[in-house]
Amino acid sequence: MAIGERKKTNGTLMETIDQIPTEQPAQETGFWRGSLDLRFANLSGKTFPQRAYTTSPLRIQRPFYPAAAPNNCQSVIVHTAGGMVGGDQLDMEIAAEANTQALITTAAAHKVYRTEDDWAKQTIRLTVGTGAYVEWLPQELILFNGGRFQQTIRVELEPGGVWIGWDVTRFGRSARGETLTHGQWRSQTEIWQQGTPLWIDRQQLKGGTEVLNSYHGLAGYPVVGTFLVLGQTIESEHIQAIRTLIQAQKTTPGEVGITQLDQGLAVRYRGPSSQMARQYFMHIWQYLRMETLGLKAYIPRVWGV
Repeated sequence: MAIGERKKTNGTLMETIDQIPTEQPAQETGFWRGSLDLRFANLSGKTFPQRAYTTSPLRIQRPFYPAAAPNNCQSVIVHTAGGMVGGDQLDMEIAAEANTQALITTAAAHKVYRTEDDWAKQTIRLTVGTGAYVEWLPQELILFNGGRFQQTIRVELEPGGVWIGWDVTRFGRSARGETLTHGQWRSQTEIWQQGTPLWIDRQQLKGGTEVLNSYHGLAGYPVVGTFLVLGQTIESEHIQAIRTLIQAQKTTPGEVGITQLDQGLAVRYRGPSSQMARQYFMHIWQYLRMETLGLKAYIPRVWGV
């Protein structure tokens, strides 16, 4: 089916852990206006999605509890349209109540196709309650040459809450020799705690500009990534251990930088491979789970790795 001919489907409402669907009217516009409202609650010591409301093209799969981490509620977001074009907009609201544990990921890479002028936009708002632990670990974004994508992520972190998130972006379908000669990408990430900013990061990249090849930009690499931990102090010995771990895993060109924050850490990647970026981030994530958070490490089965 051509990009401009995507079939519209009804939204769904899935309330409580039974997730019983209720039909919503189909959209009348030519663009997608998808939404998601996902809320986790602690019921008798176990985390459940108390509310999971979606409208097309977003869907949320039934929760999964991995054997290695039975207290961790894993939720997978599915984008049924297969990608975004200019004019599409996705809005996600995710909240974890106190003392919950949740991992949110996506079923596949997120694609943004070429557009003439409009922006494809995605807005994500997360609330992490006291004593809650939330992992936002989507699969990579692929920005096609000529695509225009703007993403905003804002996290409200209560004292005692921990948030781990990553973001991997590929500029152009480099396997086909495609580069970002035109198009644009904007990304804004903010993490706040009781009115105090813990991390604010704004980035912008225009296709065909010098920053694509500049050493102070992408240095000719097509992939960038950011991994963040906020709300948990990471001691210096763990920072050094992570640097050693990354060096041992390095098998391809590319660069990884690690910065210790007051309440966490930040990791940056630029290189040729989104798979390698994710491998680096997974090793860091698993190390932190075991060594600093006292949790077991595992890999979500939807990733297929």
